Amino acid sequence: MSSLIAHIVESCIRRAWVVILAAGLLGCGCAVYAARHFAISTDVRKLLSPDLPWRQRELAYQAAFPQQNESILAVIEAPTPELASAAAAALSDRLSQQPTLFHSAEVAGGGDFFERNKLLYLPTDELSQLMQRLATAAPLFGIVARDPSLRGITQLLSAVLQGVEIGRLPLNSLARPLNMAADTLDAVLADRPAAFSWQVLLSGAPAKPEELRRIVETWPVLDYNALEPGGAATAAIRAAADNAALASAFQAKVRLTGPIAIADEEFATLREGALRNGMITAAIVLVILWLALRSPRIVAAVAITVGVGLAVASALGLALVGTLNPLSVAFAVLFVGLGADFAIQFSVRYRVERHEDGDLRRSLVDAAKWVGAPLTLAAAAAAAGFLSFLPTSYSGLAQLGLISGCGMVVAYAASMTLLPALLRAFKPPPEPRPLGFAALAPADRFLHRHRIAVVVTTLLAVLAGLPALVNLQFDFNPLSLRSPNSEAVATLLMLSKDPTFDIDAAQLLVPPGDVAAVSKQVAGLPQVARVRSLESLIPTEQDEKLRAIRAAATALDPRLAGPRTAAPSDAQNVAALRSAAKALLDTAAKGEGAGAQAARRLAADLTKLADGDAALRARAEAAFVPPLELDLAALRRSLQAQAVTRAALPTDLVRAWTAPDGRARVEVAPAGDPNDSQTLRRFALAVLAVQPTATGQAVEIYEWAEAMIVAFMQAGLWALCSIAVLLFLVLRRIGDVLLTLVPLLVAGLATLEICALTGFALNYANIIALPVLLGIGVAFKIYYVMAWRRGETNFLESALTRAVLFSALMTATAFGSLWLSAHPGTSSMGKLLALSLLCTLASAALFQPALMGPPRQARLNPVSQ
Repeated sequence: MSSLIAHIVESCIRRAWVVILAAGLLGCGCAVYAARHFAISTDVRKLLSPDLPWRQRELAYQAAFPQQNESILAVIEAPTPELASAAAAALSDRLSQQPTLFHSAEVAGGGDFFERNKLLYLPTDELSQLMQRLATAAPLFGIVARDPSLRGITQLLSAVLQGVEIGRLPLNSLARPLNMAADTLDAVLADRPAAFSWQVLLSGAPAKPEELRRIVETWPVLDYNALEPGGAATAAIRAAADNAALASAFQAKVRLTGPIAIADEEFATLREGALRNGMITAAIVLVILWLALRSPRIVAAVAITVGVGLAVASALGLALVGTLNPLSVAFAVLFVGLGADFAIQFSVRYRVERHEDGDLRRSLVDAAKWVGAPLTLAAAAAAAGFLSFLPTSYSGLAQLGLISGCGMVVAYAASMTLLPALLRAFKPPPEPRPLGFAALAPADRFLHRHRIAVVVTTLLAVLAGLPALVNLQFDFNPLSLRSPNSEAVATLLMLSKDPTFDIDAAQLLVPPGDVAAVSKQVAGLPQVARVRSLESLIPTEQDEKLRAIRAAATALDPRLAGPRTAAPSDAQNVAALRSAAKALLDTAAKGEGAGAQAARRLAADLTKLADGDAALRARAEAAFVPPLELDLAALRRSLQAQAVTRAALPTDLVRAWTAPDGRARVEVAPAGDPNDSQTLRRFALAVLAVQPTATGQAVEIYEWAEAMIVAFMQAGLWALCSIAVLLFLVLRRIGDVLLTLVPLLVAGLATLEICALTGFALNYANIIALPVLLGIGVAFKIYYVMAWRRGETNFLESALTRAVLFSALMTATAFGSLWLSAHPGTSSMGKLLALSLLCTLASAALFQPALMGPPRQARLNPVSQ
């Protein structure tokens, strides 16, 4: 093998410029191909094989209900429920007029059906009490229905105060509504945004966060040829919000979330700071190369070799897989880290040979003879480590393994062909000084004298840490690996706290006739909070509810439908305000307590409003009257409720709960904290125990974790077996194979134990540290074993350790660029890779020399040694 490699290198040296020209053309062509064909999918669900049974159920569910899995949710928040509803309706109307961008756009729980029948979904007792209160207050509704103005509102206030005068109402019971009105007027007088909520007034309690929020559900037309398939739809939603003046007209904020918004934002987060981090990494890499090689010409040769290799590997990878994923996109970092290792090993050995023999050509050939076999074995073993995920169901990491495994072959080939040709062409000067770390000679002597103690101490420490592996954490919730500061994720986390919004529900697809039985079965599980289906949208006790609604309508309809009076002039409004202020003061003078204080406060505000200009009163009217008209219109519609039957349900609502093949969807929500992984795991297991065909977010998270752990174990076994066989075929000694694998296992166990002890969780992204650890670790350890077999000793002060150290620094720098990523998953990948690299380097440079001991020749012939 060494002779063949030396012959190849010698041929490349003789035809240096031909090799350089061919490599340059190949690199440029591959770079153009990679730039034109670059594509990435940020859908983390595609990281696991679609052939898994639970993945097939998931894909079938997504095909049946694409409007859920391809949605963008526009979450609208406003100061009052009325403003939130008006803003949501305005946005939905505008989006519905863009069929080229949206299949549908509708307000969740909105539309004519729910506006007309919403009262039927209240509990019967609550509805009866509400209808009685509304019927009793019919005269008051009549006042503002006839005159929806500042004058009408002050007349309403005067009528209420008359009730206090005749003893029907205690003044203190009016403290809350009077203070609400005063709060709104204080904002108007201070020229701040102001809005009054009649709904909140009637409810008797402050509005809950979910009452101030509306969701516009959109099903966008996606462009999968774009890096962000939902980019056009997202831009259209934001433009529609601006054109509808949601911020100024309704004081509303719009935030986007949902599967498509999260996926698009995922790519944006991956891209964020990539150029800056890449430039910083490139600069640090050049500095490390300079420290390792001390020659601008050698540094340039290595940099060009790595650059050409990266271009070729990128094109090859895209040709093999087509579209990258959030894991395989990291192959570039791995290539720079590992591919440069081969180039550094060759270059450092060349420098050693050049110091001993000044001839450039002979030094290159001798370097090839020296490092050819170790580099070949290291490249093959690294590729085997990466390819170990191919037989597993983890297709996302298998893709990375395929690209990186092929990349190792490309990096090796470039280091054995292009690099020697470049060094021959650049003609670096002779090496005046020996390489290595002479200052580490005392450390070498320490390892020689105390090798048994070092080996035993290391093994005992690793064995002592084994029980900690029980606490090794696996976090495969996709949300955990996305930036919580991004709009889409932060909004979804906010919605997860809404008791009416179930982001981690399980989904069941059952025959229509089985809905009731299945719903009852899963509802009885203690891990289940509630069950919903299309049947749950048909209200119960409708006859009794409709009687109560019609009784209230009899009293209210004549008041609400009566003719309106002419709009008042500004002077009439001023007179009404002063009259109301006087009535409040008169009433307050006869009482005391919170009610009297609130009356005086409101009277003062009404007086200031009357003393102000017409524009001030117009702002006050805008704060009170539009919400009033919206609520009166909604009340009129709700009094027209009709009996709800299956046939009466809207088509789009039925489609949201019925698959095209007729099966019905049953949604099961978990009890407890939905953000707790153990809660979701218990919930998923309970539902699967009674409904094995369940799917949905909670089930996916559980199944994902199980599949990942299995893939983790399978890949580890495949990698160890394939590397062990490869090592035995080359080394031909089981003892030497163990001298390579034992330090590798020590490094792997130490990495996992540190993770367990520090609470650092494994996830779908950072688990790539396993094949990388195997690839880097086996390469480093092969270098030492092969050198040891040749009779070398004192490794810490040798040129080999210099090459390994600077190679490790190169790899650490490449991984550091991942650590700096704004994307939490990518950042965790960088952290675990850096940790595994540290353990691998310590195991190779410190533990392995102690484990190997004196070279075999020295043990057989101690006199000559």
